[in-house]
Amino acid sequence: MTHAPAGRARTWERSHASDGAGAVVLAACAIWSLISAAGRETGPEGVLLALLAVAAGFACGRICGTLLPVATAASAAAGALLLALLSRHGMPGPTVAVDTAAGHAGAAATLLMLSVGAACCAAAAARRASQRFTLRMLALGTVCAAPALGSVAGSVAACAVLLCSLFAARMRQRLLGLAGLALATGLVVGTSGAVAADALPHGLIVSLEGPLTSNRVQLWQDAWELADEHPLLGVGPARFAELSPTVERTVRPDGKPHSAPLQQAAEQGVLGVVLLGSAFGWLLYVLWRSPRSTAVVLTAGAALTALAVLASVGNALSFAPVTAGAGLLAGLASARSPIGDGTAGGADDGEDDTHGAHEPDGVGTGR
Repeated sequence: MTHAPAGRARTWERSHASDGAGAVVLAACAIWSLISAAGRETGPEGVLLALLAVAAGFACGRICGTLLPVATAASAAAGALLLALLSRHGMPGPTVAVDTAAGHAGAAATLLMLSVGAACCAAAAARRASQRFTLRMLALGTVCAAPALGSVAGSVAACAVLLCSLFAARMRQRLLGLAGLALATGLVVGTSGAVAADALPHGLIVSLEGPLTSNRVQLWQDAWELADEHPLLGVGPARFAELSPTVERTVRPDGKPHSAPLQQAAEQGVLGVVLLGSAFGWLLYVLWRSPRSTAVVLTAGAALTALAVLASVGNALSFAPVTAGAGLLAGLASARSPIGDGTAGGADDGEDDTHGAHEPDGVGTGR
């Protein structure tokens, strides 16, 4: 008990450092979108809306995760599930006015994946066996509902998050797990960039065109060419649609390249891609420094990694509910324990905190 104040002080210092880093990263993303849009007929509103959604979701997750951690995570899981099922033919976001549901099914499947992540986080935080069983069943039911939305990638991602949550309960080093998740994301982003740059063997690219579709590969190639022509500032936010030859040939297009990194490269240049990667890195850093248990941290990390992977091959980040849900999940998984609850405030340096009587996350009561 004598070490509790010092432990809590270290937790507050780490949280303040990660929160400060997040504020800097999100502010830089917003400022750069305005810089890249300056002097041109562009639409940075979509980028600003996404950043606002992430920040608002993160703040809400931090607050509610401190007061009612299990109940909030379970409610978020049920809400995301309901929203995905009700809005699979139309979802709020910059593309809401497009006369097509292109991308909406994928975004709905992404919400289902985030729902699985939230349910698994709640199960990892719950102390009662009955609560854990109910929440696991909610996650399993959500995974079974994902194929109904017609997104194979979303179904696979939801299943992967569920499996990762089961393995996370047995992992003792969160840093190693988060590093693996970051590596997996980097591999997917690198592969999509290599396909766009036509840097892979022809036979491999042809084989990838099957699951990706030739139209998507052509959109990626258009984005790569635009980024190569305008490496510094890009062509400006929301200008990909008017400059892409593939979009002009597509019937009922949604105006997106269906890859967040490539869209950033085309519309905001190299620095835009760096800032997007920094935002994802900040979320992983927040999870690493979280006072919550390793099981909760790695489950949330798996869900955010699955979202990053889907965003690398789709346009999921174009929808405000998805970005807000990502911020909410990160906030829930990094919320501090209430002052005076008797906990030590978290494990140092991301070491094992999933076993023993010193469980730091204070999440079992759902108070």
